[in-house]
Amino acid sequence: MSRPFGSASALEQRRRQAVQAVHAGDSVKDVARIMGVGPRSIYRWLELERLPDGLTAKPHPGPATRLSLEQQRELDRLLRQGAQAHGWPNQLWTTQRIAELIHRHFGVSLHHDHVGRFLRQRLKWSPQKPRRRARERDEDGIERWKRDTFPDIVIAAGRRNAHVVFLDESGFMLTPTVRRTWAPQGQTPLLSCWDRRDRLSAISCITVSPQQARLNFYFTVLPDNRNAKAADIVAFLRQLKGQLGGPFTVIWDGSNIHSRSKEVRAYLAKHSEIVAETLPGYAPELNPDEGVWGWTKYGRLANLAATNTLELRRRIEDEFEQLRENRQLLGSFIWEADLCSAA
Repeated sequence: MSRPFGSASALEQRRRQAVQAVHAGDSVKDVARIMGVGPRSIYRWLELERLPDGLTAKPHPGPATRLSLEQQRELDRLLRQGAQAHGWPNQLWTTQRIAELIHRHFGVSLHHDHVGRFLRQRLKWSPQKPRRRARERDEDGIERWKRDTFPDIVIAAGRRNAHVVFLDESGFMLTPTVRRTWAPQGQTPLLSCWDRRDRLSAISCITVSPQQARLNFYFTVLPDNRNAKAADIVAFLRQLKGQLGGPFTVIWDGSNIHSRSKEVRAYLAKHSEIVAETLPGYAPELNPDEGVWGWTKYGRLANLAATNTLELRRRIEDEFEQLRENRQLLGSFIWEADLCSAA
């Protein structure tokens, strides 16, 4: 006998409505006709009502998996080795590849659609977009910086009673950053926007106070269609110096408009209370300020089709002002950079 159509909870509600109708005085024949079932089903539901939880929803467990628990653990271990370890040219795991891996190691043939459900339900895997990582990275040097250099920077800043500042720049395009959205199947939404290259550049930083490790956020949005230059960095440092009211150590990447710039170096030489430290190359994830750009561009402002740069500027500044008040979120950016344990 096939299972009736509908979720377990919907079927439970249907049974309880039928039983209540009979108790209210309706005939079994009439209730069966209205519910679209035979009278025997109504009588069976009346019998089940007498049992504890007799009418309670019982979700269908689905077919038993053809891989044992031990084989599931082994499959998880094999998948964590990466696709290249099993002969594929890249690290991309598709359901077709995983189905082939299962057949190769366990002799079990599974349809790739079932493999997707199996990965979600049994192994708690999900489809994800990989993050790109430069091959030029010096992984050992990055680990040394996190383990040795960064703690020394924090200690030295503490001795000077100085703030620690994580600074970075980014740009926002008038053309929106398009992200996925929900819509009826087969009806792809259309996002009306300008096909122009107008943009806004912004400089921001997350600061950590020397005594109580209190977090704060400062930013500036530059004039339309202008890339950040060394002069803008100097102006931002000058502004930040006045706002913090004391010495600070700024940590940034090796961009040409940072410590490599003659203009920036000249300014730092005149202000010994500002110490500049450079992050390892090709390691943007070590800068918590990167989280600011991800949060705004790919989260809060995703799919924003601004009418002009003025509207875009207002939205950026509004989001930054809200971020300034959300110190828990600022702390999550530092946590994501994996600097808490290093310090």
